[in-house]
Amino acid sequence: MGQLALSRLMKESKVKSIDYLKLLANQFPTQEKTCVEIANLNSILTLPKGTEFFLSDLHGENEGFIHLLRSASGVIRSKLKFIFKDVMSDEEILEFANIIYYPEEKLDAIDLRKKETHDFQRTTIIRLISVVKDIASKYSKSKVRKSIQQEYVYLLDELLYKDTDRDNVKKEFYYEEIVNSIVEIGLGKRFMIAMCKLIQKLAVDTLHIVGDMFDRGPRHDLILDELINFHNIDVEWGNHDIEWMGAALGNETLILNALRIAVRYNCYDMLEDGYGISLRALNDFAARTYENDNCEIFIPKILDENKYDVVRPSLSAKIHKALAIMQFKVEGALIKKHPEYGMSNRIMLERINYDDFTVDVDGKKYKMKDTNFPTIDKNDPLKLSEEENSLLKSLKMSFMHSRKLKEHIKFLFDKGSLYKIHNGNLLYHGIIPFDENMEYDTFKGFDGKQNLSGKSLLDYFETIIRGAYNDVNLHKFDSDNVDAMYYMWCGSKSPLFGKDTIKTFEIYFVEDKEVQVENKNPYYKFYQDENIAIKILKSFGLDETGHIINGHVPVKVLKGESPIKANGRLFIIDGGMSKSYQKSTGIAGYTLISDSIHLTIATHKPFEKGKLNTPETKEVENIAKNGRLRVRDTDRGKEIMAKIEDLKELLNAYRNGLIKEE
Repeated sequence: MGQLALSRLMKESKVKSIDYLKLLANQFPTQEKTCVEIANLNSILTLPKGTEFFLSDLHGENEGFIHLLRSASGVIRSKLKFIFKDVMSDEEILEFANIIYYPEEKLDAIDLRKKETHDFQRTTIIRLISVVKDIASKYSKSKVRKSIQQEYVYLLDELLYKDTDRDNVKKEFYYEEIVNSIVEIGLGKRFMIAMCKLIQKLAVDTLHIVGDMFDRGPRHDLILDELINFHNIDVEWGNHDIEWMGAALGNETLILNALRIAVRYNCYDMLEDGYGISLRALNDFAARTYENDNCEIFIPKILDENKYDVVRPSLSAKIHKALAIMQFKVEGALIKKHPEYGMSNRIMLERINYDDFTVDVDGKKYKMKDTNFPTIDKNDPLKLSEEENSLLKSLKMSFMHSRKLKEHIKFLFDKGSLYKIHNGNLLYHGIIPFDENMEYDTFKGFDGKQNLSGKSLLDYFETIIRGAYNDVNLHKFDSDNVDAMYYMWCGSKSPLFGKDTIKTFEIYFVEDKEVQVENKNPYYKFYQDENIAIKILKSFGLDETGHIINGHVPVKVLKGESPIKANGRLFIIDGGMSKSYQKSTGIAGYTLISDSIHLTIATHKPFEKGKLNTPETKEVENIAKNGRLRVRDTDRGKEIMAKIEDLKELLNAYRNGLIKEE
């Protein structure tokens, strides 16, 4: 082809760069391979949309959450009941379900070397194959193969697709012999475990965690370990996630805050066994400093027992108080350093009259419940004692050098964001700040020069959060961005906090319940209004058929509240997975499930291992108005269609001689 013809072809082509096509040609070096890939991608577009699971506010409840993840919030058990309704009792289905959820544990309890277990193994393998076949029906063979341990791909192919073999009857002995051989040669246990893990993986195509994995529950570290290994996941940061992210980046106020909450909820195993944060010096300091103080208002909430690091409640109360006092000192100093936060009224230690032990809250004096403050200099209340200062440096080193915590925080930055737009839905943990006039509340930015609201406000704060991570990676530790992580935690305009102020001090030290009230942002007055939900969706570039998926505030079912707001445009999926909320909510959280036909709410039961924990489900919307949603209807489908267009351009370039085949 002549140069003029080449030039004309490039002008007529939609391709922006011949260099891009040449890179694509490295992957598909012939017309034949390009055509095969186009055909493959077009076929993928016709598959049913994968099932998405949305959960929020896990709050360290590792056992309950991991059970939900492995059981696909009850979806797997529902499939078992459908597949085996005529051959298995409810009790047998429950036992089989628990094998799928906890295969190592359940199969370890059986001596599979004994000949009398062989029938059990054969039956279980055949049943597992039936379950895989059902769950894998919406995926390509390629995806199923990639989802299993590579050692078992051949065996899976033979057993999974035998029903499509026209010579199936003639080859029945062949299929039986595969199963018999797996059992006879001692491969049964490993093969069954591989099948169970494949079922777990295929049951949840995409997992969305809409904030707050941290705090309150016993082992949020184990939750993060599980999520890091999940195949397709995104995270929308919550305020408790930001608290730990800021602590890991060296924000001293958040370090003390995270430790205080952990001690308050008796989470010593998470701190010491999970993250290797040594508390020995802190324990010694608290025991000596508050030796004759019963620290009554600091008695921990023991919702779970520690296995590795058992601390007496009396000592835990002293540690709790020591951390609280240190936090209020460091917090006050940080607020003074940053007047732009507008939080000067929260420097509470300077509002105490140390002669009569009253405290000024918003111009009114209140008697304090605790008057023993041996580490506070009334002439300089925010000054850390020499021992407190040394202790804080040690704790900061522990946080910033914890290998496991670094791994978890990197995961949160890699997979996380303040909000996410996915398949026409908007996901965020907290709020979009509103004012009393049903308009977006505005924020001038920390420099006082901007006018931010709605989406631009969230984008601004995300820039600051990511800036904090980048600053620390560049060893810029005295960082305004790192400091601002505290504002993300509890600032009045923070979309993660959603209240006018944080009343931690008053909750500890003032008896009057009214002074402890944290007023919610007007968002919570208006989010029942469908027009407000549609306004939010449109401001993020979505149409009114989308949904807002939200967490942060537990839905109190006992008071008649519903997770479905704004005529089905908004879902609050915090239903109290944390044990500390379950008395007021009456449930243990929600999963929102979006498959190729329905949106479904699964209402969790308080978790009891080995018992029937299947959530109650309720279909709330048919999202496939014109038939089952396909991959082509999703964000992934748009990416695939864009790739198909690129491949067609490559094919055109091959056929016109613009690029030579290998």
